[in-house]
Amino acid sequence: MMTMVVFILYLLLMLGVGFYFSKKANSLNSYYLGNRNMNKWVVAMSAQASDMSGWLLMGLPGAIYLSGLSEAWIGVGLAIGTYINWKIVGRRLRKYTYFCNDSITLPDFFANRFRDKRGIIRVISALFILAFFLFYTTSGFVSCGKLFSTIFGWEYTTALLVGVVVVVSYTFLGGFLAVSWTDFVQGILMLIAVLMIPITICTLNDGFAPTIDAMNKVNPYLMNIFTNASTGKAITVISLLSSLAWGLGYFGMPHILVRFMSIKNPDEITHSRRIAMTWVILSLGASILIAVFGRYYLMQHNIALDDPEKVFMVLATNLFPTVIAAVIMAAVLAAIMSTADSQLLVSASAFSNDLYKRLIHKRASNKELMLVSRAIVLVIALVAGFLAYQGRPNGSHGFLDVVMSLVSFAWAGFGSTFGPVVLLALFWKRTNLPGAICGMLSGGILAFVWKFYLSGFADSYAIFGLYELVPGFVVSFVTIVVVSLCTRKPSDEIVKEFEQVDSSRLSDLIH
Repeated sequence: MMTMVVFILYLLLMLGVGFYFSKKANSLNSYYLGNRNMNKWVVAMSAQASDMSGWLLMGLPGAIYLSGLSEAWIGVGLAIGTYINWKIVGRRLRKYTYFCNDSITLPDFFANRFRDKRGIIRVISALFILAFFLFYTTSGFVSCGKLFSTIFGWEYTTALLVGVVVVVSYTFLGGFLAVSWTDFVQGILMLIAVLMIPITICTLNDGFAPTIDAMNKVNPYLMNIFTNASTGKAITVISLLSSLAWGLGYFGMPHILVRFMSIKNPDEITHSRRIAMTWVILSLGASILIAVFGRYYLMQHNIALDDPEKVFMVLATNLFPTVIAAVIMAAVLAAIMSTADSQLLVSASAFSNDLYKRLIHKRASNKELMLVSRAIVLVIALVAGFLAYQGRPNGSHGFLDVVMSLVSFAWAGFGSTFGPVVLLALFWKRTNLPGAICGMLSGGILAFVWKFYLSGFADSYAIFGLYELVPGFVVSFVTIVVVSLCTRKPSDEIVKEFEQVDSSRLSDLIH
C-alpha cells in the first residue's frame, strides 16, 4: 500500500509540472525548444536523463548480470561518446541551428543547412525518426510493464497501459519545457537511487574490497572485463568493438541533440558538459556495480531472479524498508519517463513540422501545428504501446520483450542514419545535399538489413556479429564524403553561412 502511495505522489508531481508548463507552451519554438531559454543545469541533467532511459536501471544491469564485467565496455563507450558529443557537437550545433533560419528540429536544420527547397532530406529524416523512435519508445513501455508488474503484481497488460497513460499525459500537456524540467528532477532521483544500492551492498560486506573478494570466490570471471562470466570464454575483438561503438550513437540522437539547441547561452555548454559527465560517470559506474554486486548478493541469499533485467528492482525490495524501496523504484519510472517523453516530443515535431506542414497543409498555423503535435504524441504512443504488448513476457525473451535489444537497435539506427550527417554538416564545408541524402539512406537502411538479415550469418562469418551501428556509421560517413566530392559544390550562400558560424561570437546568440 505504501509503495502505491509513493508512486501516486510521484506521478502527481510529474503531471503537475506538465500542467504548469502547458501554460507556457504557446508557440512552436516554446513547445519544441523552450524558446532556446534553458539554463545549464536543466540542459545537462535533462540531456542525460533522456539519454539513459530504463536501459540504465534495467537493460545494462541485465546484460552485465548475465555476462559479468565484459559487458561494461558498453559503459566505457558511452562515457567517451558523451564527452566528445558535448565537447565538439554541442556548441557548434547551438550556433549553426540559430544561423540556419533558427532551425527548431534536426530535419529543419538539415533542410536549411543544405538549402533543400524540395524538402527531400526533411521528409527522409522525419520518416527515419518516426521509425526508430517507435522501437525506442516501445522499450520504455516494455520497461513500464516490467516495473509495475514486478512491484504491484499487476498483469503485464494493465501495467503497460498505466505507464503509457502517465507518460503521454504530461508530454501531451507541456511540450519541451515540461519534458526538460521533469527530466531534470528525474535525473537527480535516478542518480541517488542508482548509487544507493551498490553502496548498501558494500556496507553490508564491510567495504568495497571484501565485496570484490567475496564475488571472486563465487565466480572468478565476474570482475574480469575480458571474459564472459557465463561461459568463461574470452570476449572477441568483434564483441569489444561492438561495445565501445555505442559511443558513436550520440552524434545522431535527436532527443539529446535538441538539448544543445535549447540552451540560452552557448558559453554555458562547457559548464553543462561538466555536470553531464559527472552524472554519466557516476550513474554508469553504479549501474555496472548493481549488476555484479547484485548477482553475488542474490546468490548469497538464495533469491531467485526470473528476468535479469529486474535485478535493480529485486535488490531494492530486499535491501530497503518499503518506503525507501518505493522511492528507489520510482527512479526506474523516472528513467523510463525521462526518455519516453523526449522521444514522443521529437517524433511529434518530426511529423507536424517536417511532414504535415510540408506535405499535407503547407499553410498550417502554429496553433494547428501544435494541435497536430499533441495528437501525434497520442498516436505514436498507441502504436508503441501495441508493439510493447506484442512483446509481453512469455518466457521466450524475444526481440520485443528485452529492453536491451530494443534500445540497442534504435540506438544503432539513429547513430547510423544521423551521426555522420550531423558531424559532416557541422564541420565539413564541402558536404552537400546529395551526399547528405545518400549517406542518411545508406546508414539507416544498412542498420535494418544488418540487424534483421546479415546478423543471422554471424555463426559462419564472425564479421556479421559486429554491432550494426559500426557498419552503418562507416558506410554512411564514406558515402557522404564520396557523393559530396563527386557532385556539385555547395553554393556561395551556404559556404558564407558556414564561415559565419566559424567567425561569430557566442554572445551574439543570446536573446
